[in-house]
Amino acid sequence: MVFWCSLELLIFIPTLLVVLGLYMSSSKNTSTLLPLKWPLVGILPSLVPCLYRLHHSTFKRLETSGHSHKYGIANIRIFMTCDPANIQHILSLNHANYPKGDEFAEIFDVTRGSLFTADGEPCRRMRASYQGVLRNQQLVGLMTKCCLDKVENGLLPLMAYMAETSAPVDMSDLMTRLVFDLYATAIFGVDPARLSLHMPQMAVSNAMDTVMEVGLVRQIVPATCWKVMRRLNIGPEKRLAAAQAVLRCFTTDMIKERRRRRRNNGHDVISQDHVDVLSNYINDPDYNDDLLQATLISYMIAGRDTISTTLPWIFYRLAKDPRVVSSIRDELAPIMSRKATTTIGAEDTKHLMYLEAVLLETLRLYPPIPVERKSVAAHDVMPSGHTVSPGDTVLVSIYSVGRIEAVWGSDCREYRPDRWLSEDGRQLRHVPSHKFPAFNSGPRLCLGKDIAITHLKIIVAAVVWNFDVIVLDGQAINKKLSCLLQMNKGLKVNLKKREMQV
Repeated sequence: MVFWCSLELLIFIPTLLVVLGLYMSSSKNTSTLLPLKWPLVGILPSLVPCLYRLHHSTFKRLETSGHSHKYGIANIRIFMTCDPANIQHILSLNHANYPKGDEFAEIFDVTRGSLFTADGEPCRRMRASYQGVLRNQQLVGLMTKCCLDKVENGLLPLMAYMAETSAPVDMSDLMTRLVFDLYATAIFGVDPARLSLHMPQMAVSNAMDTVMEVGLVRQIVPATCWKVMRRLNIGPEKRLAAAQAVLRCFTTDMIKERRRRRRNNGHDVISQDHVDVLSNYINDPDYNDDLLQATLISYMIAGRDTISTTLPWIFYRLAKDPRVVSSIRDELAPIMSRKATTTIGAEDTKHLMYLEAVLLETLRLYPPIPVERKSVAAHDVMPSGHTVSPGDTVLVSIYSVGRIEAVWGSDCREYRPDRWLSEDGRQLRHVPSHKFPAFNSGPRLCLGKDIAITHLKIIVAAVVWNFDVIVLDGQAINKKLSCLLQMNKGLKVNLKKREMQV
């Protein structure tokens, strides 16, 4: 252990000094628009000053270069864009030319072979399979029932206790626990019970965070560098190896337990009591254990990562705008007046247009996956006139799209849910997915979009109706260095129980 720690220091301290030294010595000659590439450390020196404002810096760079720019230094060629016409071309009109590629599959190797990393015909087959699973009304019903139960019997009582004790609450941690329990139940048929007063350890959830954090590192540093670290089991790769072991152990245990229960029951038919995701794959001959594990992990990423990332941003924005909170409560009042419970059902969510506008406005400014990465199969010309070639990397800045004045108007930096509503407030305005790619676009449009919106509505409505959420002063709300747009140090709040109910 001491040897490996010493080896890490021997490697990383000189590397860091080289990175900082090269950056400082070249800062006077470095273009603000083009990152430089150095031996061994790639474009990392140019990113050092803006790592903790990476997405904002990316947006400013794109804004000053016409919403697209291409840089090619040494052997790295990247085309970055937030131009809706380019996005439509990449994700929809000519999507076959822009696969995720082998590099993406290597970066997220824990999901290798699943829909998360698949391209071409395997992607089409798997997408059809996923679509069939997520359209199963029994599964959708199970997920909705689980969400309602978790909110009513888990989240709200826990928040009431915290409000009573005036204890500060990390809304980011709280929402992660809620969503992890919800999706683990839907996928594996087992409630991990991480949302409780004792706040048990979140090893599996933390491992998923590590996958996304190290995934960003793998995209920033040269592949040869992180592959050497992986072989030596040092640095971020050491953390990732431990995280992957946790995820594989968890999914293996879930699979073994399901098979054991089926053997004990004396049959291999999917029981009416088991309509979870695992039941749809456990006997499929096309899914060996490795692919089954990767598939289950990809389902967890698709559900837990996106929803638990979005919820803290919703409560952060609502805490800053009491007017929006008041409008949500006005919309909820007629529904809640007819209920004996403090939550809304799935049918009720269909009528909550203003609340949906709040969700969409949050996703516009804070998309859970801020950048979409693609490779290039063949030479092509973008609508913007830029050319790309095989071997190029294409980065679509979803974070930046929501801040384009030409698309969203002069108030595009403001948080204004009304922009999504018709004049009478009864309908949502349609915005094409290439102008609002928070749920992706084209053939890879998110299959769980409707499920996610329903769950977000149920959770947000319950919290807003029952509590005032007050963000503690003095917090620096920064983004984590991750492939997800997570808050770096969570969101500390105080909760106050609302006394007046309908």
